[in-house]
Amino acid sequence: MTLPDQTRKAVSGDIASRLLGWYDIHHRELPWRITPKAFTRGDRPDPYRIWLSEVMLQQTTVEAVKSYFSAFLEKWPDVEALAAAPTEDVMKAWAGLGYYSRARNLKACADLVALRGGRFPDTEAGLRELPGIGAYTAAAVAAIAFDQRAAVVDGNVERVMTRLFSIDTPLSEAKTEIRALVETLVPPSRPGDFAQAMMDLGATICTPRRPRCMLCPLREDCTAILAGDPERFPVRLPKEDKPQRRGAAFVAVRDDGAILLRKRPEKGLLGGMTEVPTTGWTARVDGRTTQDAAPFPADWRPSGRISHVFTHFALELEVFHAQIEGDAPEGHFWSLAHEISGEALPTVMKKVIEAAIPGATKARRP
Repeated sequence: MTLPDQTRKAVSGDIASRLLGWYDIHHRELPWRITPKAFTRGDRPDPYRIWLSEVMLQQTTVEAVKSYFSAFLEKWPDVEALAAAPTEDVMKAWAGLGYYSRARNLKACADLVALRGGRFPDTEAGLRELPGIGAYTAAAVAAIAFDQRAAVVDGNVERVMTRLFSIDTPLSEAKTEIRALVETLVPPSRPGDFAQAMMDLGATICTPRRPRCMLCPLREDCTAILAGDPERFPVRLPKEDKPQRRGAAFVAVRDDGAILLRKRPEKGLLGGMTEVPTTGWTARVDGRTTQDAAPFPADWRPSGRISHVFTHFALELEVFHAQIEGDAPEGHFWSLAHEISGEALPTVMKKVIEAAIPGATKARRP
């Protein structure tokens, strides 16, 4: 049913009012967030913190991000400090968060903002011009940091909206529809709090499984509750099986415990990250899986097999281990035992090293 404009505005305003009232009491305490009470006192969020947290939170959980966020702030408390940091240090600090192109874009964005005087643009359009800032991040920073009226739509918001309006269109095809509906709900005042309230509602009440509908401030408006089946939404198309790729990885160790590493190319999967030598697997092709594919002769011994799932494919690596001495081959370097935990190792490489040398990637004192 299509509502008259005046009725739709009244309903939208009522939804925003009740959601903000709920948020004032039940908001999550997060290290990058200004509380509603502080906001009413005139405090304003730091755009650097909001931008940093939003980039980190993409494809990652809040709990996983908290420690990384604190560590970044301790090292680089503002955008100028981050811009002045060596890229390698930023990649090391990011290791474990995944989606490493985000870290490269984070550094590029900090460089440009610092070059422009250290101030982030305060509009969606201006933010979209910065490296690594897409539609979602631009809307989130504009709304939360600058109190601009912007439609912020993440996975939590998508779930809330598809249930609120019983959107039967598969989620992959419903993005435009959802965003348009969110735009009708964003209030002219407190748009940043509204955005965070929607995200908190999805994270704590309107959860993927067993939503706590009786505690929802929007339950009277939720058509999925009225139909009795909120978990049916969002509607998703059947998942396609991910291709399985294979390869081999080679963990070379010196007598003093140092591990032989190399840096991956800046572009492509895991770009700029650190790894042990591996065979030439990619998202599209397998690499060789036997020890005779090692980058140099040694007494390579099998150390098991590890599995890792990337966004578009799954990977299985045969792991081999050898003791060697001498200088590092060209394009490689030795990392001492107490330095390994601080290297820019993606999770898949930590798994490889742990398979060969249990405990090697855990922090150690020199």
